[in-house]
Amino acid sequence: MKAAHDLLIAGGGPAGLATALHAVRAGFDVVVAEPRRAPVDKACGEGLMPGAVRALRALGVTVPGQPLAGIRYVQDGRGVQAAFRQGPGLGVRRTSLHLALHTAVVEAGVPVLPLRVSGVRQDATGVTASGTGLRARWLIAADGLHSPVRRSLGLATTSRGTPRYGLRRHYAVAPQSPYVEVHWAPQGEAYVTPLGPRLLGLALLTSWRSPFDTQLAGFRQLAARLPAEAAVTDVRGAGPLRQMASTRVHGRVLLVGDAAGYIDALTGEGLSLALTGAEVLVDHLRRGAPAGYESAWKAATRRHRLLTDCLVRARQQPRLAQLIVPAAERLPRLFATAVNALA
Repeated sequence: MKAAHDLLIAGGGPAGLATALHAVRAGFDVVVAEPRRAPVDKACGEGLMPGAVRALRALGVTVPGQPLAGIRYVQDGRGVQAAFRQGPGLGVRRTSLHLALHTAVVEAGVPVLPLRVSGVRQDATGVTASGTGLRARWLIAADGLHSPVRRSLGLATTSRGTPRYGLRRHYAVAPQSPYVEVHWAPQGEAYVTPLGPRLLGLALLTSWRSPFDTQLAGFRQLAARLPAEAAVTDVRGAGPLRQMASTRVHGRVLLVGDAAGYIDALTGEGLSLALTGAEVLVDHLRRGAPAGYESAWKAATRRHRLLTDCLVRARQQPRLAQLIVPAAERLPRLFATAVNALA
């Protein structure tokens, strides 16, 4: 059967939509399958690192948000901060980011169909998405952390270590600074992201399975700043965060974004990696070298994966975890170098 499209993208989140924009600009015929209506919300830190801001700008996508000057680590009343050297980051509501990308894709003439891809059949000339009636030369799995396509193809691998989860809520409170604050406590980390003149996003990363308010109470300074009556959204959760894939290329199916593999949200680079992965993937398809996407993805994400994995491993050792912020405070240049290597 002849393929009706060049690319079928399963998943209309940021990774899938960025892939669609790169692909249509490279001359591909593209269709996106996404069962949820835009904009789609998700539990995330909502802080875009400078690399993600530049990637969006290169796509011609403008997103409203609050400029971010850098990262500040806080623990037991002590703290250290590092400014971004290559321009500001951006605090952006997930719904605003998704709507901006979705609008750009629709304006580029790409159909976004209310369909769910849960399984695929592929042959020498194309891929058919089960139950959708859609067929394309290539299928791009951009269907998130718990990717149904990755699972259906047997590409999910067993994760090591203690599972970690993310919880997020918003507060009508003015930011104290233009920095993303990362508060460290025994049970996990709390990310405070400025999103507007009177709006903060709070994301908790933890291995504890307990209610949001119980988790927040462990960050005494934050709990005092963020009273329950200031909350303006419900709690959203995600996890387990570490999800691995045995490969990013499986015949005519390619994985991108969280579906391609995810370690942890600790370094805040998920969106930057998704946008980078989308560009790398389309470039290899454009050059007729899809098999090279696997090694290119590994090269593009290697620094992030190594730094994040090391930091998470240290985080899960109580004695080492207590030393992370003091070490950053004593070695501010090293801390600034690490922040900007990820930014």
